This record gives sequence, structure tokens and C-alpha cells, in this order.
Amino acid sequence: MRIAFYTLGCKVNQYETQALETLFTQRGHTLVPFEGEADVYVINSCTVTAVSDKKSRQTVRQARKRARSAVVALCGCYPQTHRSDIKDLPVDLVAGTGDRLGFVELVERAYEERQEKITALDDAMKRRAFEALPAGGLEGRTRAMLKVEDGCVNFCSYCIIPYARGPVRSLPLRDAATQAVKLAAEGYKELVLTGIEISSWGRDLRDGTSLIDLIEAVCSAAGCRVRLGSLEPRTITDEFCRRAAQLENLCPHFHLSMQSGCDATLRRMNRKYDTARFMESVELLRKHFQAPAITTDMIAGFPGETEEEFAQSLDFIQRCAFAAMHIFPYSRRPGTPAAAMPGHVPKAVKEERARRAAEIAARMERRYLEQWDKVEVLFEEERDGLWRGHTTRYCEVRVRSQENLHNQLRQISVTSVGEGFLEGELLNLGNG
Repeated sequence: MRIAFYTLGCKVNQYETQALETLFTQRGHTLVPFEGEADVYVINSCTVTAVSDKKSRQTVRQARKRARSAVVALCGCYPQTHRSDIKDLPVDLVAGTGDRLGFVELVERAYEERQEKITALDDAMKRRAFEALPAGGLEGRTRAMLKVEDGCVNFCSYCIIPYARGPVRSLPLRDAATQAVKLAAEGYKELVLTGIEISSWGRDLRDGTSLIDLIEAVCSAAGCRVRLGSLEPRTITDEFCRRAAQLENLCPHFHLSMQSGCDATLRRMNRKYDTARFMESVELLRKHFQAPAITTDMIAGFPGETEEEFAQSLDFIQRCAFAAMHIFPYSRRPGTPAAAMPGHVPKAVKEERARRAAEIAARMERRYLEQWDKVEVLFEEERDGLWRGHTTRYCEVRVRSQENLHNQLRQISVTSVGEGFLEGELLNLGNG
């Protein structure tokens, strides 16, 4: 079969698509571009916002229009949480966020039998085992994702993902280390530990291990760069930082999930920390690491957010001095407590607040970038005559070069600072 994939959403979805691609190719099938002709179109969906739902539906219809006789398969978070919405979608197979090995077999069955729509959806809240999938990706990629955790039990008031993913399940430490060795041997120069909520890793194992134990094991096993996914601020303790700072190949890039810099808003969001605890995490990281890249997310215009509360958030992000931020207006997610809250902020106000926050974030990012004069870069791809890659702190770097720099670690002399990236020249010191 010729199989085409389209992935929406987070890095976990990207990881799972890569795993499915590997499983299908191992069974003799061929991957083709989603925009072209295929025998099977797989849409790995997202449901983090109502906009994500809409895009998932649109992509399904585009695939069906492209090839009337092809199998269209929808999987991921959207069908897992919105079973009634998919009844009228033109799909041949519907699955959720579990049993990816079974999904591969169902796709083959749908292609061979071409009969009634196949629906395979379980109750995510009853899951207890971590589903191990092939880690890494396809040839030509420089950075491999290693999924170490699934599920979430935080139940933030704006988020539906716990219902789509179920409770916390962890990849055992020994298995994670084994996969890290394998990926490094395959030539990947950076591993990204990813999951729905990796700060909860180990909670279900009940053996006393926590995320820092996993990080130490993976760093020791891999030898190459190791980068962390998004962290809950309470993960950052003095012990965590002290142990993490001893790991030479751990990237000093920490994405702390913030969402708001106002305590009243955080309480409405049902977040498990306040701004004082968040700032403690920031200060601990700066105490133990040299110029760490501390990045975050922020929601503008959460229900009930006043102009005064938003001003508190703007003040807080400036005190944190983030290296980069993802800022987006609040998007109403039906089925969550926040959707039914009073005081929804008008769209224009949400967008205007997001713009104001983004302007501050851009200034902070530029200040962070301006401190570097020489950096080591892992190069990934060439576009428009410029090779692009990232430092350990996830600063994007662009270099003009006739060399093939793909998957090379090179020292770079910084020549200028662009909008969100560094420009530089190769230092002829050989590969790192």
C-alpha cells in the first residue's frame, strides 16, 4: 500500500506518527506525500482546541476529495473525545490514541476488505500500561523523539487532553535507556524526551524513581545531546537542578508550562502552582546553569481575566526574562470547565492582549540572543541557500555554506541577530 500521513498537534502526535510510519514500512508498505495520490490517507488528529477539531475534519474531507477510492483513516485525540462528531465524516476507519499496533492491522484490513466503516475506540481512562512504540524517525532526520510517558491527571480547567489520553503511564527506565542507546547508534545527535506530561514520569511505577532518575539514565546511555520536553514548574527543585547540572549532554533548555502570570487566573485554570513557585523554579535554574534558555507558554484572555490581571501577567513575564515564549489567545474548548465559566473575553480583546504580550516576548528573546558570540550548532536542513540548525539552548542559527551540513555539529561565529534567530559563519574547527 501507498500510505500518506497528516499530523496535527503536539510532539507526542509527531512521535506517534513517526512510529506508525516505521511500523508500516517494516511491513512492506510505502510512504508517499499527503498532497499526492495514495492508497491510504491517515490523519493523526488533535483536539486541544475547537480550531484543532475543525482542521481535523477539513483534512479528512480533503483526503476523501483527493481520492474517492482510497482508505481514509482518522486516529488520535479528536475521535477519542468526540465520538458523536465523527459519525458523518467520510472515513473508513476511526481509532483513538491507544493500540497503535492494532491500528496498523486495522488499516490493512480496511484496505483489503473495503466494507463497512471500522470503529476502534476504547475508554482511555481505563488504560494502565504504557504502549511501547518504535522510537526515532525516518532516515534523514537529525533529532529523534523518545516518548517516555503518556497520560495526564492534572485536569486543568481549559484542557480536554486527560480525557483523550487517560492516566499517567511511564516507559520503564531500563527500556528508555535501551532505546536511547539504539537511537544514538543509528546516528541521531539529539534525543528529545517527550510525553503528554513528562514531569509525572514514574508516578505509576511506584518504585521511588522520578524524572531526574530517567534523565540521568538516558543521558548516560545516549552520549549525545538530550533535550527535555515541557516541564511542570514544581519539577524544578534544588535536587533536580543539582543532579541535572552534572549531565554534560543535557541541553540547558527548560520549557516551563506557565499559562498565566497572575495567581487569580492560575487558580481558575486549576494549575497546581502560583507565581511565587514558578519564580522559584526560574531562579533555581539560573543558579545551577549558565544562561539557561527558559521558555514558556502563555494564554491571553482566559475567562474572567481583567485588564489588571493581564497587566500582572505582563509584569511577571518581564521579571522572568524568558528566552522565548509561545503566546496564544484563549480558545474555548467545549467539554471543559473553562468553557462554562462566566466572563469570556471578546475575541478582539484576547487577540490584542496576545499581541501586546508577543511584543514583550520578542524584546526578551532578542536580549537573550544578543549575548552569544560563538555557539555550537546541530544543523538540520538547508532552505533558500541557508543551513539552519539549533544550539543546545534551542536558539535557531542560520549559516550560508556550500558544504552539506546535515546532521553535523559545528562551531559558529555569530555575526548578527535576526528576528528570533542568529546568523553566523562556520569556524573551520572540524565536526564536533
